[in-house]
Amino acid sequence: MAADTLADDPRPYRVYLAWFGPGMVKVGITAYERGSARLLEQGAVCFSWLGTGPLMAARRTEELLRAALAVPDRVPYGDKRAVRSSLPASAAERAAEIAELHARARTLGGWPESLERAPYEPVDHVEVFGLAGLPAAAGEVSGLVAGGSVGGRLLAAAGPDLHLETAGRGVVVLDTRLMTGWDLVPAEGEENTVPVREFKQARGMQDGLF
Repeated sequence: MAADTLADDPRPYRVYLAWFGPGMVKVGITAYERGSARLLEQGAVCFSWLGTGPLMAARRTEELLRAALAVPDRVPYGDKRAVRSSLPASAAERAAEIAELHARARTLGGWPESLERAPYEPVDHVEVFGLAGLPAAAGEVSGLVAGGSVGGRLLAAAGPDLHLETAGRGVVVLDTRLMTGWDLVPAEGEENTVPVREFKQARGMQDGLF
């Protein structure tokens, strides 16, 4: 949610815990009317609601949980991309971290009285995104160039990211936000000629970039 949203916004807001991979949990808020759209946009692998209430109550709760649970309100997209091919196999394993944090959150004092707490009900997006059995990505498109082309077989779509199986470069991630302002035409089988930043391998998993 935008940080500059009006403080007197009358709409109800939800507080949530979202999980993107091992050790990658964030707390956030979203307008109730949007449902889980914000979680899909962020590429959250799984999430659970924490509560619903007025905007300022939701913001205070978010700050409370950030401090008490030591979780951020942002997870870099590069970190999310690097672990999508090595997620735990079962939905229960994927939700384990938010299950623990949700339970801890409910024991904390200082929750605003106007925020109605929500029970732990995890929602998993692995099937929605197509992440089951996803091969490791070799890298990500670092930018579009005039006359350049990128294409391949779509394997998964998580948030703004498309995981494409390409000829010659393996699996490449395309952040669709890079496409803003460009005139696009069908690639029609052309080779991939856009710059790709390779992922660095470390400790048996992709956890960084060159």
